[in-house]
Amino acid sequence: MKKYTFTKEERLCSKRLIDDLFHNGSSFVVYPFRVVFLIKPDNPNQEFPVQVIISVPKKRFKRAVDRNYLKRLMRESYRFEKHQLYSFLKDHSLNLLLAIQYVSNEKLPLETLQSKLQQLIGKLKNEISKSNLGEGN
Repeated sequence: MKKYTFTKEERLCSKRLIDDLFHNGSSFVVYPFRVVFLIKPDNPNQEFPVQVIISVPKKRFKRAVDRNYLKRLMRESYRFEKHQLYSFLKDHSLNLLLAIQYVSNEKLPLETLQSKLQQLIGKLKNEISKSNLGEGN
């Protein structure tokens, strides 16, 4: 049985890791999301292969209510789609730091965000395969 949870351990909180992610990570856009990711060497005692940070810029949405609403929808979408990414990373014994940023100027419905997040995870798996497995790791 899959557990659709999003616990504290899955969130990226460490300032050092966040700096590392944004300085050394690769990025791509699947509208309305911008994704920054960094592959880390596998840590066998870590239960969760992905640590994620979700953000909505204040520049695009001035009201905190709107930002929080969009972050809630993004977390919900991620929570239901992450198992695909987890199984892929466990098969290849990789860990990942991930930032998902909202880049649209309007609020999109949950169904749209979920379908775009599925596309995002597919593209992310493709990018990881190209960058990591292409090097012979």
